[in-house]
Amino acid sequence: MSDCELWSPDPQELDLELGEIHVWRAYLDCGEPLFADLRSTLASDEEARANRYFSVSDRNRFVVSRGVLRELLGRYVGCTAREIRFEYAPHGKPSLSPEFLRLPIRFNVSHSHGLALFAFSLGRDLGVDVELVRSDFGGRGIAERYFAPQEVQELRALPEALQAEGFFLCWTRKEAYVKAKARGLHIPLESFYVSLTPGLPERLHSADNARWSLRSLRPDRRYVGAVVGEGHAWSLRCWDWSLWQGR
Repeated sequence: MSDCELWSPDPQELDLELGEIHVWRAYLDCGEPLFADLRSTLASDEEARANRYFSVSDRNRFVVSRGVLRELLGRYVGCTAREIRFEYAPHGKPSLSPEFLRLPIRFNVSHSHGLALFAFSLGRDLGVDVELVRSDFGGRGIAERYFAPQEVQELRALPEALQAEGFFLCWTRKEAYVKAKARGLHIPLESFYVSLTPGLPERLHSADNARWSLRSLRPDRRYVGAVVGEGHAWSLRCWDWSLWQGR
């Protein structure tokens, strides 16, 4: 696992350096006052997207996730959350509109079962993923169908008690890499492979692995995560988004 096991309290004063990647964690189930505050910052297209969710909990978690993203971006670039504007790549990955790019902020978001991770850098492509580890998910069948042969072999070799964690370690590492490249499912999942044995160092093996660094995250004892960033000379700082607490 990453050496970033302890998530630091919200520093309030943010200073993102060129050689850093910041990852924030936030729990998405919050009280009505904070929910209303966050929802009030969303643009009309985000409201429309939220309303397409059938599940109330999924809709509310999307709203909170988007509101937290806006609040953090506003603090990094020096504006209010409501003033943030996005553009979208052909594969749907959002970025800041050009008027905010006096600082080359890049970001990525992932959420799973009420926990979200938000990753930020200056001028560095990156991807982040988080998953709740579930032993009843049936990951073995998904791995056999979609994972690289090296990953399937490593997963099969794990004791049964570790296979669920191994599957989700693999999944988050692969997803973070795919998201960093911003090409979605256009990258065949079997075309590269990652390590997945719990407790061993994380590794990425791809045709362009010299371009990327992979770090695993443990944002909660029930979850695993990963961040992939461009280059090899960056440090990782992990923050706990705390405005939700007590509201």
